[in-house]
Amino acid sequence: MIRVIVTGAAGRMGREVLSAVGAESDMEVVAAVDPLHAGERVDDLTVMPDLAAAIAETKPDVLVDFTHPSVVALNISVALEAGVHCVVGTTGLAPEVVDELASAAPAGTCLFVAPNFAIGAVLMMRFAAEAARFMPHVEIIELHHDRKADAPSGTAMRTAQLIAEARTSVPAVPGRETEIAPGARGALVDEVSVHSVRLPGLVAHQEVLFGGLGQTLSIRHDTIDRTSFMPGVVLAVREIGKHSGLVVGLEHFMGE
Repeated sequence: MIRVIVTGAAGRMGREVLSAVGAESDMEVVAAVDPLHAGERVDDLTVMPDLAAAIAETKPDVLVDFTHPSVVALNISVALEAGVHCVVGTTGLAPEVVDELASAAPAGTCLFVAPNFAIGAVLMMRFAAEAARFMPHVEIIELHHDRKADAPSGTAMRTAQLIAEARTSVPAVPGRETEIAPGARGALVDEVSVHSVRLPGLVAHQEVLFGGLGQTLSIRHDTIDRTSFMPGVVLAVREIGKHSGLVVGLEHFMGE
C-alpha cells in the first residue's frame, strides 16, 4: 500500500488528486494539507495546516503537490528531507531551483516534476519534437484559465525545450524588429516563440504550429476537464518509488 500525502488539497487539482488516489486499491491518502483551509473536511479528511507535522504524524511514502509557485519549493524541501518521494505538478519553478532541490535530497528519494500529467499532452510534446526534426519553423500557442499562476505554462516551456533539442537548425524569428506593441510576437523560449492566452472558460490547451514551404502542420491538445490529469498522477505515484534523483516528464514512466 502506497501512503500518499496531498498538498494544496482543498484546491481544484488537489480535490481531484484526493479522489483519484483514494480510488486505487494499492494507494491510501493518509493526509491532506492546505494552510488556507485548515480544519475543513475534504474527501472525508480533515485538512491539516502544516506539512512537516503531517509527515511526522502520518509517515507517507509519496507527496503529491499541486499548490503555487510561491510555496512549492518549500514543500518539496520539507518532504525530501523527510525521505518522502515528491510528485510535483505545480509549475513555475526555475530549472536551477529544481536542480538544487534534487541535489540536496537524501539518497534513494526521487523528485519527479511533470509540466503536464495528461497522457495526450505528453504525446503532443513527443510528436512536436519529432516534427521539429523536419520542420524547424515553429511557434507555440498555449491557452489556460485566467487564474493560472505562471506564463508561459510549464507545458509550453517543456515543449520548446524538446523542440530545441530535436531540431538541427534554428531559423530566424521574423517580425520582432517591427513590433508596434512590444511582445506582440510572443516570448522567446529556447528560440521558440510562445504566445500565452489567459481567459475564463478555458482549462488547459496548447497548439504547436509548424510552417514549411507551401504547408503547415498543427499539433493540438485540449484538456476539457481536470480529470484528464489523474491517470498520469496515479501512474507517477505508482512508479516513483522505483526511481531516485530528479526525473522530469511523465514520458519517463510511460515506457516505449
